[in-house]
Amino acid sequence: MFEIKEVPELEAIFPGAVKHLMPRWEEIPAEFKEYRGTKWNGVFNDWFYHGAKNVKYKPKPGVDTAKAMRHVRAVMGSFEPKHEHKEAAVAYLLSQWFEDISYEKGGEPVYR
Repeated sequence: MFEIKEVPELEAIFPGAVKHLMPRWEEIPAEFKEYRGTKWNGVFNDWFYHGAKNVKYKPKPGVDTAKAMRHVRAVMGSFEPKHEHKEAAVAYLLSQWFEDISYEKGGEPVYR
């Protein structure tokens, strides 16, 4: 499992360099590299472009949801990685840290 890093809230809101928060492209399984290849890619795209509200997380044992989501938000909001790498990395990280996530489309998108 990729380690959940401690990301301060300010860095999650205004991320800079995030490569240390992402698995390398070669480490990400192929299905996460396809557009909407997994349900987690769909979560990324819905949240990134449309926002998500009424989100309910089902974390895997030992996962701190708030810490994991700050980590994910920093990656999603950064301009550093290519979009394809960002989507694949976030989808893969979500799949490692959560059993499931339910939400409604809408709310505040990451991309503004």
